[in-house]
Amino acid sequence: MSRRIYLDHAATTPLLPQARAAMLAGFDAWANPSSPHAAGRQARSMLEDARRRVAQALDWDGHVLFTAGASEALAIALTRTKASPLLAGASEHDAVLRHIPEDRRLPVDHDGIVCLPDAMAQGTLIAIQQVNSETGLIQPLEAFAERIHAQNGLLLADCSQSAGKMPLPKGPDLIVLSAHKLGGPIGIGALLVRDLTLLSPSGGQEQGYRAGTEAMPLALGFAAALEAPRDWLADVAGWRERMDAAILAAGGEIVAGASPRLFTIASYRMPGVSAQAQLIRFDMAGIAVSAGSACSSGSLRTSHVLAAMGWPQAEAAEVIRVTMGHDTCAADIDDFLTEWQAIAHGNARR
Repeated sequence: MSRRIYLDHAATTPLLPQARAAMLAGFDAWANPSSPHAAGRQARSMLEDARRRVAQALDWDGHVLFTAGASEALAIALTRTKASPLLAGASEHDAVLRHIPEDRRLPVDHDGIVCLPDAMAQGTLIAIQQVNSETGLIQPLEAFAERIHAQNGLLLADCSQSAGKMPLPKGPDLIVLSAHKLGGPIGIGALLVRDLTLLSPSGGQEQGYRAGTEAMPLALGFAAALEAPRDWLADVAGWRERMDAAILAAGGEIVAGASPRLFTIASYRMPGVSAQAQLIRFDMAGIAVSAGSACSSGSLRTSHVLAAMGWPQAEAAEVIRVTMGHDTCAADIDDFLTEWQAIAHGNARR
């Protein structure tokens, strides 16, 4: 295969041309947005315009705090919240779980849906992904928000994978975003906050909730990426359904296949072939896929997401993730399926 095929968009997706152009305009007008002189005031105006556009594109009427990415936004939300105790689903991203002790992690069912506690202490904050980064499973966050709020709790929604691809859930008190998952630049994300009194300020920029010079050009790229057309999503929906059907017909297994999933993310088990062997074969064929999230796929450890869902270790070690984006085409899916079938039918158990 002479061309390379990129099917790892959940790790990071290529920069959209609209975002690149917006960033270049920001670099041309660069000054420190906190400086009081004319150039600084111009940069501040551009930064605040980007903030307004991000909120408008997401239909968000609360506060927008720019961060260096989703991991920092999660850290701010989880370490500076006034809520206590902190809980999270056992299948959350590592950027959440590093702040949540084992005994504060909520179980998930076989499909990956978080099992909320029947009762919780007043002031509890629960962190849950809207879309799981490995399986694409969509959590019922609006229903969860109602249950959590009924017991005077708070919901932190990690929308890193879903923002720009589906509407934000109504109800969460804090929402985390990542620009580079939706065609924006690496190095910027956001924490959406309904009420700033939920967090303890630390001083510095971003209304006192984050220190450091604001990355105005990246904020402009973030806004432009959110505003870009999403016509490609309609095609991706059909391609994911086609992959599901072809892989089932070839003897494969779909992870969380019976549950609502975001069309851009799919995980498949190839019985008898390890994920690492699959990755090598796909890469040799010019196809980029992954085994789990990008933060853990190089570690050779079994996915904690699949473990939380009750998958046996041997079967979980045979699962790869395929994720599509704005530059995916039908030929990419054809070539992926051809290679998947060749690997599945041409390899002994290893």
